[in-house]
Amino acid sequence: MWYLILSTAFFIGGIVIIYWLHNQYHLDIVVKPVPPPQDAPLISICVPARNEERNIRACVESLLAQDYPNFEVIVLDDRSTDGTLDILRELAMESLSSLSVQEHTLTGTRAPVLHIIHGSELPSGWTGKPHALHQASAAARGEWLCFVDADTFLSFTALASCYAKALETNADMFTIMTFQYLGSFWEKVVMPLVMTALSVGFSPRKVNDPGRKDAIANGQFILIKSSVYRAIGGHERVKDQIVEDKAISEQVKWNGFHLIVADGMRVARTRMYTSLPEMWEGWTKNIFLGLRDQPSLLVLGVFGALLALIAALFLPIWPLLGFSWLFGSGGWRAVLVMIESLIFWSFLIWNRVRVVQKMEISPWYALTMPLGAAVFAAMMITSAVRVVSGKGVTWKGRIYSPK
Repeated sequence: MWYLILSTAFFIGGIVIIYWLHNQYHLDIVVKPVPPPQDAPLISICVPARNEERNIRACVESLLAQDYPNFEVIVLDDRSTDGTLDILRELAMESLSSLSVQEHTLTGTRAPVLHIIHGSELPSGWTGKPHALHQASAAARGEWLCFVDADTFLSFTALASCYAKALETNADMFTIMTFQYLGSFWEKVVMPLVMTALSVGFSPRKVNDPGRKDAIANGQFILIKSSVYRAIGGHERVKDQIVEDKAISEQVKWNGFHLIVADGMRVARTRMYTSLPEMWEGWTKNIFLGLRDQPSLLVLGVFGALLALIAALFLPIWPLLGFSWLFGSGGWRAVLVMIESLIFWSFLIWNRVRVVQKMEISPWYALTMPLGAAVFAAMMITSAVRVVSGKGVTWKGRIYSPK
């Protein structure tokens, strides 16, 4: 009888947890493509680039193609050791050629300006990305600043559409969740689970509520008023933070300014990682930093790792246990265990199919959930161990240790 009791408890608790996990991500504000505005203040787009030869051309070309009528693009080459700088120089020459052609033909339009800044050596007390954006923003002239990661690619209406939505929502800082492009097998297995886990930790509705302290931003795309950026001290205020997007969003909201996070998947795409080793380094770093900066999340992280381990190890054998019990002495109790396991699996797979279809990958990847859960659990456990042991993480050739 206790087999049936355990199975029933697991069934009821699991159904509740699955429903809760898959109903936390409420992006009520949606950015849709709109025509460019007539009255368009200058927007300075700032891009930090460190060893981004794989992405930088597509990123910058998408920025230069914006239909917003008044913007500049500033790319900070953060001492890259690959071909990033060479590609940027090519793009700068192409941009100048386009400007010359437009001036010669008197089209009446203004070609966007591309500025390339060579980053200085990382000072003591700074982390890489805040220092890069600090330098880029110092050269910006716009009334608004737009921070875009080098692995993010905008549709030609993105800047105008986000600016319009920022005005509509009266935002001082406006950030979007971009569509995550997944190409490789491991991206499709792991990333949907990671995105579901992130939705539990950060509720958009709470972030958008001015009465709550919850704050988060997606560094892949942030639009902020220059006056607000200066008022909070810019990236110098968060110079020692690796998760600088979250840190700067906290400075914005906690100082009384209006923070908005929106669904921008129709206007922006990101390709974060292309392989399992890249994902391991990137997400282990991100999880490590989240657990390090908020010790209360360490317990939640360990709990999440345990859930992932259960999903990876126990779920695949649950129906098999009921089946083997049925051919033993289980009788009707074994039948109930099998029914519970099959209903549970159906409910879980249905929810995972919804997630993967939103990410535009085959629904068959929902069946890889145990494999993805095993990888995710390993990342969580590795990050937790590094926090407890005092070991740091490496990111783009730089070592970051716990405080």
